[in-house]
Amino acid sequence: MPENTAPFAAPTVVRLAQYTKRDQEEILGAGEDPFGVAWTGLTWLPKDEHFGVRRDGRLVAHTGLLRLRVVVGGTETEVVGVGGVAVAPGMQGQGLARLVVTAALEHARTWGPEHALLFCREPLVPLYARLGWHPLDGDVLVEQPERRLATMPLRTMVTPLRDDAHWPAGPVRLLSLPM
Repeated sequence: MPENTAPFAAPTVVRLAQYTKRDQEEILGAGEDPFGVAWTGLTWLPKDEHFGVRRDGRLVAHTGLLRLRVVVGGTETEVVGVGGVAVAPGMQGQGLARLVVTAALEHARTWGPEHALLFCREPLVPLYARLGWHPLDGDVLVEQPERRLATMPLRTMVTPLRDDAHWPAGPVRLLSLPM
């Protein structure tokens, strides 16, 4: 190894005390629609727990979690909502999404719900499928301001948080804004 060259350190996930707009811009830049979902016209919830990866002091990946109530097939239950998954454009394809989502889900397993749920754009479905997520069939309703219900136009995916968990059959309604 040449002098003055440190070995490449494997990235590690850290729990973030907070996640601000500035942090998001550090990862994705200051664009108007960094997640490509403005076309949905939906209002989104902020996440409660945040996990990130830093490289050379810069935040390069993130995911957030929060608990949500849903009704599935007429039965109300709780899920862990996953959202705000972001990897810096120059860092994609290096397994950082897998790393940060896996760490967040390990934490979510301590919360009690049997499933995690996320919404994603269609091109990201294969990525999440490789991470163990399963797309739901059928429409998913989400709440919006002024007591309005909306059909989620993004793909809804779930993953079990317990080995014996099975997603129930039936229509799905999120009892809050989407995450």
